[in-house]
Amino acid sequence: MARPNTHRPHTPNPDQMALKPEVSGNAINGLGEAHTRRARMVYWAPNPDDIPHGRMQRWFYEATPDDPRFAEIRAWRQVIYDAPLPDVTGDPREQSPETWTAALDRFVGDGSCDMIGVAPMSPDWVFEGSTVPQSRIIVLGVQHAYEAIETAPGIPASVEVLRQYGRAAKAAKDIAGWLRLQGWAADPVTGPMTGAVALIPPALACGFGELGKHGSIINPELGASFRLSAVLTDAPFALTPPRSHGIDEFCMHCRICEDACPPEAIFPDKKTVRGVEKWYVDFDACLPFFNENQGCAICIAVCPWSRPGVGLNLAAKLARRSDRLARN
Repeated sequence: MARPNTHRPHTPNPDQMALKPEVSGNAINGLGEAHTRRARMVYWAPNPDDIPHGRMQRWFYEATPDDPRFAEIRAWRQVIYDAPLPDVTGDPREQSPETWTAALDRFVGDGSCDMIGVAPMSPDWVFEGSTVPQSRIIVLGVQHAYEAIETAPGIPASVEVLRQYGRAAKAAKDIAGWLRLQGWAADPVTGPMTGAVALIPPALACGFGELGKHGSIINPELGASFRLSAVLTDAPFALTPPRSHGIDEFCMHCRICEDACPPEAIFPDKKTVRGVEKWYVDFDACLPFFNENQGCAICIAVCPWSRPGVGLNLAAKLARRSDRLARN
């Protein structure tokens, strides 16, 4: 039986729904498609006029509550976005791939980001209409403050998401700038606006965790409560491998985010999306509530893995269970 949900039933704002396009966002995303293809931009377009849901995206901006915290955090974040990058300087520095990757640890150590990994760049991760010539993608993760994100869908959670997008952008620009001063071209990829690359697939490939039922990555250390950015480069970094913790199977038997979702956008089972069976969130159901609440974030707040101190214990418990099953 589903848990009580104070946000249900949810009736979308009629002014927003009047802006809904004829095409389904699920169709744009490839829900139910048996053949593989590259993803198409569905939301957070740099120019909203470029996408069918652009009018709903503009409505999101217009619906921002009259709270000074939004203006303050967006102004702070814009300074980060606007900061110039240094030019590429000198000949490319030569060192071993392992040394390059080890050098990234300092960006975690100094608090620029909370997680970092490297994957080989795949054309499958590039949105239709874009190209990425670089051979490596460095993925960064920055963790939300739990005491803010647990207020979702309240204003403190929305402001915290904006803050971490800014922090992720600064970390990506800092790493890109560092690489340019080593003689290597490097380009930051920052959110929330859609760039050339979908960030969840390379984050999975470089060891950040597993895809959860709520459509976000779950990591044992950070839970689902973090944001991503990236850097594209040809610097010869050693790759960090993907990791499995039993999270996928855990999600099959857990209904917490599913029950907590106000518009019931989280499916109980995996779906076929562009030829791949995976967890998928109903875009058309999610978007209206998301827009009306400046980002929602309920699903990542209630995820058991997101609670401080819980994820690592869960991962250890699942590892012990896996070992027992392997021995029997």
